[in-house]
Order: sequence, then structure tokens, then C-alpha cells
Amino acid sequence: MINPQESVDHSKNDYRTIEQTMEKLSGGTRRLAAQLTTSASLDSLWNVLTDYDRLNLYIPNLLSSKKIYQKNNNVHLKQVGAQDFLGMKFSAEVIIDLFEDKELGLLKFNLIKGDFRKFEGSWKIQNIKDTSKNSLIYELTVQGCQWMPLGMIEKRLKKDLSENLIAVDRQAKSTIS
Repeated sequence: MINPQESVDHSKNDYRTIEQTMEKLSGGTRRLAAQLTTSASLDSLWNVLTDYDRLNLYIPNLLSSKKIYQKNNNVHLKQVGAQDFLGMKFSAEVIIDLFEDKELGLLKFNLIKGDFRKFEGSWKIQNIKDTSKNSLIYELTVQGCQWMPLGMIEKRLKKDLSENLIAVDRQAKSTIS
């Protein structure tokens, strides 16, 4: 997952080490990835990630999350996030098309419409070979609109990715599958 041309941050938080990469693409686009190793089971992580109408209860800065459509393993979500940055409050709304593949431990999403020019990525749960641990991986490619200073908020984006992983891990460990 780690590319030597990308910036890497190994953030320690309690017992967790989170690997992160951020890549600057053209047009103000950023590709971010974060990975956490956890003892939480695939089922418990999956249950948290697919509890769409309650994601905002434990993911920081997510004000609301609502499932607006579902057919088989295709889901549409409306989500609103908010961020305080330099004393100013930014909020963004997205409607995303999400594809669930539990067998692969994969939730892949793409922007239908919202406050970004691009907002796509995935949540991935992978078993770490020969262990009882899993990797929880969040990948995001994001391009803001003109009024959204992605370059200025890179550090905040990286911090949010780590907080999101930790929040999902914490919730998965607090529930019994």
C-alpha cells in the first residue's frame, strides 16, 4: 500500500499504528489512504461500516448519514460532514453510490452529486495471513470545489482519516457480532 513517492505518517494512538499515504494529483485532487491493524472480526467491522443510518453516531465530523436507496448490494447514501478549520466551519454534503462485497470485505463508493468535484474510494477489510488480526483500510480520492481549499486542509484530512478508522475499530470492538 505504501508508495515511496507518497508522504507517509505512522500515527500512534494507544495500541494502534496507522499507516497513511497522501498523494497530490493534478487539479487539486488528493488521494489518501490509511490502514489500521485490529483484532476486531470481519463481521463486526462489516456490521459497523454497513450500519449506514447510524454512522454519524460514531464517526467524528459526520453530521448525518442516511440510506436513501438499496437494491441488493447497491446502496445510495446521503451524508453531511462538518469541519472546523481556522475558526471557520466548513460543511459538505454528498450523495454516494456504494457497492457492497462482503466476501471481499469491500465497500466501494463513488460520488453521485455533492459539494466535491470528485469523492470516491473504498473501505476494505483484509485478514492478515497467519494471524487472527485484520487490516482496515480506507482509501479516498477527493477533489474539492473552488471554494474548498484542499491544499490548506491536507493535515486535517489526514487526521480525519485516522480518527475515522479508530472510530470504526472502537465501535466494532464494543459490539458483539
